[in-house]
Amino acid sequence: MKDRFGKNADALKNKKLYLFDMDGTVYLDETLFDGVPELLSAIEKKGGRYVFITNNSSRSVDDYVAKMHRLGLNNIAEEHFLTSGQAAFDLLKEKFGDKLIYIQATKSLVSEYRRLGLNVTEEYTENASAVLVGFDPEFTGRKVYNTCKMLTKFDIPYYATNPDWVCPVEFGYIPDCGSMCRSIERATGKKPVFIGKPEPVMVFTAMKKFGFTKEETVVVGDRLYTDIASGNNAGVDTVCVLSGEVTLSDIEKATGNEAPVFVFDSVKDLI
Repeated sequence: MKDRFGKNADALKNKKLYLFDMDGTVYLDETLFDGVPELLSAIEKKGGRYVFITNNSSRSVDDYVAKMHRLGLNNIAEEHFLTSGQAAFDLLKEKFGDKLIYIQATKSLVSEYRRLGLNVTEEYTENASAVLVGFDPEFTGRKVYNTCKMLTKFDIPYYATNPDWVCPVEFGYIPDCGSMCRSIERATGKKPVFIGKPEPVMVFTAMKKFGFTKEETVVVGDRLYTDIASGNNAGVDTVCVLSGEVTLSDIEKATGNEAPVFVFDSVKDLI
């Protein structure tokens, strides 16, 4: 088995836990990439497990399950997901308990947090203990006005779900959470603590939850500075696919924790 550069990739045959990014890796908007159903089936047939780890916090896990079913992956369930939104929830709940959190995010994420018991508001308030910004395709001027006012008037902890600059869509890209936070930084001088990839938290969480070792785990994604870096930071093998954001030129210039172990044109080549 050879990767895009002719490197021996036989080590992938021994993996048991496959951690997939979603946007640009297994689908693009409402289009599932070729080979995804066959690959997931092959992983299960050999006794492995797959989990989707995503920095895209715009949807709740229920929404992601519904989307996968809509794309034809009817065996996908809640247990197949770990999101930066979930990681942010765990951190905020642990640090702040029932205290009020100001949040700039989608209605879906806000509703999920409230359902799970996190005390959140989307309105400017003097009573918040922290600020959280998530990837938000529902972004409005009023939202960013409130966020900038919160960060300017109060010196409270400021978090963001993920540092991605762009999110791939069918025509190209739209600004992701990292870009939104950069604009907020220009206005307020405040930088957030990012929670999702490239931090290794979701990788470690998946390994612990399902009982697999680093040697049995691989991260598959299309971004060097998030997907690949998170796997490398966790000490597991990484696969970069060329179906999303990254280009061959990017990979050739990659160094340190952004350099993937293996490179393939798409997940279909992993079958």
